[in-house]
Amino acid sequence: MGTGREALTVGALHHVEVWVPDLETARCSWGWLLGELGWTPFQDWPAGRSWRLGPTYLVLEESPGLSGRVHDRLAPGLNHLAFHAGPPAAVDALVAAAPEHGWELLFPDRHPHAGGPGTYAAYLADGQGYEVELVGSTA
Repeated sequence: MGTGREALTVGALHHVEVWVPDLETARCSWGWLLGELGWTPFQDWPAGRSWRLGPTYLVLEESPGLSGRVHDRLAPGLNHLAFHAGPPAAVDALVAAAPEHGWELLFPDRHPHAGGPGTYAAYLADGQGYEVELVGSTA
């Protein structure tokens, strides 16, 4: 596990901030998933939470500046975040547990090869419309 003090690479991702319409709902679904993927709680304030993995962190915030209360992954903007999830068995375990934590499997008819024949991944959506891709290592 990283401490956040690893050598930094110019151009590497520093953080991602996702504005959500309901922080508690997002905290439950995302908190579970990020914890399973090795992220640790980082920051906590009334309108937000963050998790860290190495030098990178992810913020979920229910900002008072929200201009709307609905996220549409098919509209211009962020479609999904993709995470390395380990071997196919780890992806399968996450998919099996995901519904208990507010996630739904997308593209079940093509799972786990919805990304193409050379891939092993799961695409999940939470109850607020955010999508993640869990990429399995195939080597």
